[in-house]
Amino acid sequence: MQKMDSNKPVLKASSLRWKILRQALIPRSSSRNEDQSEIDTKHISRRAKNGFNLIPSSITDDIEDEGAGGFSVSHCYDHRRDRRVCYTLPIDGAPKLFLKQRMDDVADLDDFKICNKYDIDNTGLVCHWPSEDVLAYFCLLHRDLFRCKRVIELGSGYGLAGLVVAASTEASEVVITDGNPQVVESMNSKAFGGTRVDSLTLHWNQENISNVSGSFDLIIASDCTFFKEYHRGLARMVMSLLKKAESSEAIFFSPKRGDSLMKFLEEIKADGLHFSVTEKYDAEVWKLHEKFSNGDDSWPGYEKDHCYPLLVRITF
Repeated sequence: MQKMDSNKPVLKASSLRWKILRQALIPRSSSRNEDQSEIDTKHISRRAKNGFNLIPSSITDDIEDEGAGGFSVSHCYDHRRDRRVCYTLPIDGAPKLFLKQRMDDVADLDDFKICNKYDIDNTGLVCHWPSEDVLAYFCLLHRDLFRCKRVIELGSGYGLAGLVVAASTEASEVVITDGNPQVVESMNSKAFGGTRVDSLTLHWNQENISNVSGSFDLIIASDCTFFKEYHRGLARMVMSLLKKAESSEAIFFSPKRGDSLMKFLEEIKADGLHFSVTEKYDAEVWKLHEKFSNGDDSWPGYEKDHCYPLLVRITF
């Protein structure tokens, strides 16, 4: 394991974002500092182009494909930087979900400006993350858990898990939140049968949340514990949003990522909340994990610490 130089200053996520953007926009005449650039990139996010692929998906640019039975996050998207991904839920009668996502190789200056304006990262904007896939799959398998409940997704990105809950579980309400207003603005309010769907810009360090405080039976989130600088605010947000009831809980899926997950759970414990961590929570997910760990070509560079999400359940 590579150790960080204790004498070297640690850059904040926002500073690292601007450093990478500068390197992307200004041509380099040599490979100088190439290795350090790669290290800095890993500090911002370990973006995975592969995944567990538990929910079938395909890329489509044809809006007509949506038909009457589909749900689209937004009909307005830029073909130069965005793609439309169709998710097909393996449940009879469930609508197809069409989500807008950034192209893999596109860096947009406005994205970085917004990240620094609101002190957020843009990891939820650029791709669909493996932990979100596992969370959505878990929600499909445990639909009864959400029936007649008020549910909120934190750090949703484009909200696959939240939309899966809305489309398949008979929850009474699903609120999909992210700190990035670009994501939230693309989400249209919608009703799936008796389930209302709303979107909300929510920052974890936000002080005034009286309109939603103590309102939710369930919180869901995936891969939200990477940045340690956000741990305190995230733990406080969980404490504030959950109803004060024994049946209320937060369900997180997060890789360990060094000691990042454990540091977050220390904050949870300090707030007087209880938690459990489960490694083997589903036979299919574990089977895929073992396949990737054994060097399967479908996910090159797979590492358990960074790629395999643990199930964390938080209660009062």
